[in-house]
Amino acid sequence: MMKQIGVTVLTGAIVATSFGSIDASAHQQKHRLLDPDRVVNIAHRGASGYAPEHTMTAYQLSHKKLKADYIEIDLQMTKDGKLIAMHDETVDRTTNGTGAVKDKTLAEIKRLDAGSWFNTANPEYAKAEYKGLRVPTLDEIFDTYGKHANYYIETKSPEVYPGMEEKLLKTLQRHGLSSDRVKPGQVMIQSFSQESLLKVKQLDARLPLVQLMDAATVKAMTPEALDQLQTYAVGLGPSFKGLTRENTAMIRERGLLLHPYTVNEKADMERMLEYGVTGVFTNYADRFNEVMREMKKK
Repeated sequence: MMKQIGVTVLTGAIVATSFGSIDASAHQQKHRLLDPDRVVNIAHRGASGYAPEHTMTAYQLSHKKLKADYIEIDLQMTKDGKLIAMHDETVDRTTNGTGAVKDKTLAEIKRLDAGSWFNTANPEYAKAEYKGLRVPTLDEIFDTYGKHANYYIETKSPEVYPGMEEKLLKTLQRHGLSSDRVKPGQVMIQSFSQESLLKVKQLDARLPLVQLMDAATVKAMTPEALDQLQTYAVGLGPSFKGLTRENTAMIRERGLLLHPYTVNEKADMERMLEYGVTGVFTNYADRFNEVMREMKKK
């Protein structure tokens, strides 16, 4: 965790907002994922506002229909060492099972219903076909999309899963998605754990890394802390609730990417774009695209 020191408010000119990138050519937008003047739309757990999070249905909806730039994938690891897409360390919230992922084999995980809970929690978006959806493995996601998608992958609770980083890198290599075989930024690795990110950097120094932060940490961010962060990461993924015009400018003037989470309301999306973020994590990728189109017209 980054040392929390009081924020220094910048004086002088505020850097130009990244929203100007919306006027960039379609060619540039398509091929420059790490451009600090580009705004990207990251589908948080897939289209999780409309479908059960971290299911193939949610990924397909965000990728094909909602036109997100990235599919975000949280990783957990099963008892038999298989990487699966799931946010929580337990299966309780998003399946009909109970218990820790680390205590279950993949076969046991695969027997769980990962969709019905969504219909109960979100009746306005409920669909019969969501009942019985399964938890996907990282291999299954890569088998489905290959190089036709961009991936934003989080090493979740890596201290619970020794060897997670090595398994992730081997999986990327097996599917032709290692850093030497994809365009820069096609695969992004994020984590709240600096130790995990540094381990990934040791394994593949070319993979772009993003440091996740809670609101309190980004509010306390100093220029010195950002300088240290730049030694291993290309950007920050803070809670949007911790961002201000001043600390956004401090981050952006260093050329760092800035992808706050989880921005779901239009007013917050507009505010983040006005501050100058370079993308957002959102449950509603279509809503963010709409906001960008509206702001471009202004």
